[in-house]
Amino acid sequence: MKLSSYFTIFLLVIAGCTNGQRMNDADLFSSYDEDRTKAIATVHALGDQEISGSVIFEETTGGVLVQGNFEGLEEGEHGFHVHQFGDCSANDGSSAGGHFSPEENPHGAPDAEEGNRHMGDMGNLNATSGQTTTISYVDEVIDINQIIGRAVVIHGSQDDLESQPSGDAGPRLACGVIGIAEADMEESSTETE
Repeated sequence: MKLSSYFTIFLLVIAGCTNGQRMNDADLFSSYDEDRTKAIATVHALGDQEISGSVIFEETTGGVLVQGNFEGLEEGEHGFHVHQFGDCSANDGSSAGGHFSPEENPHGAPDAEEGNRHMGDMGNLNATSGQTTTISYVDEVIDINQIIGRAVVIHGSQDDLESQPSGDAGPRLACGVIGIAEADMEESSTETE
């Protein structure tokens, strides 16, 4: 009789711990269901390149402010896009897939009207030799909640903003996965406290 009582108590303790764990997991993952206002990607070189930098996406009046700073790019213009998958594991960046286009629109310029460009079309970075390459513009098509978990890719050549399906921007030089920015998480936790 004692053995069965201990066994019953043991099962109740395990059940209590399991339910508590489920609640903690639910609390943890519920934060991903909320709308995000800020995201960030830290970009790393692919292959033997020496490129690094970051890009921040932040909701603002009129769209999403895209701000990036990059080191190590050769002089000239380099295609700059959000790609389908948040996977930068392939040496050539092919694991990131094609440009992100949830509506399967044609490729175009970042200032093209919605429907005439991929959501991931961000145009070109204009690099000057020996200097930090920057970009800052407001994008009217990008949706932060749709790009989180995808990748930012920098290409070796200029995006001609016309050629289908990807602007003939050449090889992929650098890649970074887009994640939730810390400031956005801090705002979210403050709101729920």
